[in-house]
Amino acid sequence: MAGLQDPPLKIVHVLRAPLGGLFRHVIDLTREQIARGHKVGLVVDSTTGGERAVAILESLAPDLALGVMRVPMHRLPHPTDITAAVRIARHLSSVRPDIVHGHGAKGAAYARLPGFWSFGGGPARAYTPHGGSFNYRPGSVAHAAYMAIERLLARATDLLLFESAYIGRRYTEAIGETRALRRVIVNGVSDAEFIPVEPASDAADLFYIGELRSAKGIDTLIDSLPLIEARIGRKPTLVLVGSGPGREFLQQHADMVGYSDSIRFAGVLPARKAFELGKILVVPSRAESLPYVVLEAAGAAVPMVATNVGGIPEIFGPFADRLIPCDDIEALAGSVAGMLTQPRACNLVDAQQLATYVRDKFTLDNMVEGVLSGYRAALARRPATAPACPPAPAGRPAE
Repeated sequence: MAGLQDPPLKIVHVLRAPLGGLFRHVIDLTREQIARGHKVGLVVDSTTGGERAVAILESLAPDLALGVMRVPMHRLPHPTDITAAVRIARHLSSVRPDIVHGHGAKGAAYARLPGFWSFGGGPARAYTPHGGSFNYRPGSVAHAAYMAIERLLARATDLLLFESAYIGRRYTEAIGETRALRRVIVNGVSDAEFIPVEPASDAADLFYIGELRSAKGIDTLIDSLPLIEARIGRKPTLVLVGSGPGREFLQQHADMVGYSDSIRFAGVLPARKAFELGKILVVPSRAESLPYVVLEAAGAAVPMVATNVGGIPEIFGPFADRLIPCDDIEALAGSVAGMLTQPRACNLVDAQQLATYVRDKFTLDNMVEGVLSGYRAALARRPATAPACPPAPAGRPAE
């Protein structure tokens, strides 16, 4: 509970899709902030997440003093963004939070836009990128466009909370110095997640967990299967856990490579349940920030092959030399085949070493307390007489 020197805060988290690591981060923060006596609310997209998101949000709803608002949000820029922005601004002005914390590019845009007509008043506005815009390739048209938006929104940002040092560097390289307070607060996992998970008796050789989309490099994993077969003398089996826009493409790609009979799509599952489905987790990503699946797998002592991208080297720390280049089929096949052909006990030694390192560096308490400390530091820099949250511009209907 908050002490006399640190009164409870009113906090609203704004995010787009209630999916993946970003959603898990927000839910962890929300639960822990409520447990510490703060009043919390959520603003979330209404078109994604499915039944699992509905169940999680409904279970939280009784404890959310500032409620749950669900409104349609498109991943890419869309004409309806204006309507959504006005609805969200009006909602924020009605609940009058101390902190509006935006997550991901779209959620943080909705969180920060009202700052342009509050003229320094209203809540402190925090932004955690979770990769987002900063995963686009520098020099591309998309990167240039999104960085122009980020530079504009930086003017309405009080606090930058980077989930990895990597994303902090990407922000500085693209945007430069801004008036916002900056903190690197790495993602953290709970003590319960450091209980090892054993694969089921019928577990596949390999498995993947995450969104099914191009940035995750799953096509590279599929392309590596014939090379792995040549090295181990049999056809490896693979389970893909997750959902996303790339599923149909991946099914077609598996058929083209000749491995559709060796690959199973398992849908969305809780991480620790999914860890039972395979012997070696493969993270073939082309872009990442600080992926929860890698933290969770490390905590559960799951043998893992991962690419050297984004914040993954920060998770591996002294063991980062185990990581492989992205889009390198030969390196991926060699690393996987080596693990499949050596005794499981050898793989577990490496996995347990990584688990020990992660347990020391990536804790849930450190993440939550770091975020709350950032909030209070940002509030302390704001005008003492600022109103809590001014009304949104008139002329648009309330929700």
